[in-house]
Amino acid sequence: MMINKSEFSEKLASALTKNGLGEFAVEAVSDSLYALTERMLTVNEYMNLTAITDIDEVVLKHYVDSLMISKYVPNGASVIDVGCGAGFPSLPLAIARPDLKITSLDSTAKRINYINDTAKMLGITNITAIAARAEEAANEPSYREKFDISCARAVARLNVLSELCIPFVKLGGSFVAMKANAAEELAESERAFVKLGGELVASDKFELVSDVNANVEPRCIISVKKVSQTPKNYPRNNSQIKKKPL
Repeated sequence: MMINKSEFSEKLASALTKNGLGEFAVEAVSDSLYALTERMLTVNEYMNLTAITDIDEVVLKHYVDSLMISKYVPNGASVIDVGCGAGFPSLPLAIARPDLKITSLDSTAKRINYINDTAKMLGITNITAIAARAEEAANEPSYREKFDISCARAVARLNVLSELCIPFVKLGGSFVAMKANAAEELAESERAFVKLGGELVASDKFELVSDVNANVEPRCIISVKKVSQTPKNYPRNNSQIKKKPL
């Protein structure tokens, strides 16, 4: 059930502050995120967008969580959100960071149509959504090594995700992975980073702090810098990636 704008704004302001995101002016993002919430919950009634429908959880697990990536994204960067699903982190990031140029990528056309329609309805002009498989799009000249940042939020295990995401990143850019807990995945992914032209530069653990209870949500953001070009034979096709992850 939706709440009024004023109550939503208060919840958002408190959650952002408690999670160290006070740099985002609530008055600049609250109306758009409120409209996004209304739109998402309405469409969710007939399209499977999210299992999270409680407003406090939407604020924390969709909006605050999405915006935690912001400090890893330089001003004016081009960003591709791989496996964007219902538009997280790309939609909240586009709202809060109008300086960015964001491409949302997902293989499900219905979700891509939803993101494009939502962006148009909300007047978000710095995001474009495309329907394509990551391993295919990353081999297209218009997308391969064209982005400052390639990011993904809990799409696949890190070694698989690296092969899907790092080929999109230009030299000097970064692949940024958003995970709940990545200690085990990091250990198995170091070889993949090197093979794909990456170098691990950060693995930052933190907790999402709830505004309504004492529960915390563990999170980890991994940043991999692109230090050399990805070999042309990566990414492989989907069956090869699944059969033998790097």
